[in-house]
Amino acid sequence: MATAAIVLTVAEAAIPLPLPGVKPGLGNIVILIVLLRWGWRDAVWVGLLRVFASSLLLGQLFAPGFFLSLAGSLTSLATLGVTKHLPRRWFGPVSLSVFAAFAHIGGQLALARVWLVPHDGVFYLVPVFAAAATLFGLINGLVAARLLRDRIPAPAGASGQ
Repeated sequence: MATAAIVLTVAEAAIPLPLPGVKPGLGNIVILIVLLRWGWRDAVWVGLLRVFASSLLLGQLFAPGFFLSLAGSLTSLATLGVTKHLPRRWFGPVSLSVFAAFAHIGGQLALARVWLVPHDGVFYLVPVFAAAATLFGLINGLVAARLLRDRIPAPAGASGQ
């Protein structure tokens, strides 16, 4: 699963972006599937492996983009760790994906404000990033839900909790 997340992240780097920092986060589909099938600990491992390996493969290890990705991933994983315990009846893969997308962009903006752009002007980007988080969070959540339902079998004895 980590390999799938890494491949999706590296492939995503080839997609032309209309605005720097706005990415679909395709690797996050895998993280969500791992979270719901195997649990939070495994999702953390896959998420961190994805950040480090894809940054290494793209030649960005320890560059500002790496730290922004790491900050977004850590806040997203922490949010998923909390929101995963919400009632599944009302909170499924789509809502978890949207929560994670907002946390990811929040972590990135917080780090950018503290480290890269020490000015409150960085927060003028919030509406653009919030719209992207909503759109890509919904799309990634729908893809993850479909894959969980149709393609990714649950491991023997796993409850998905």
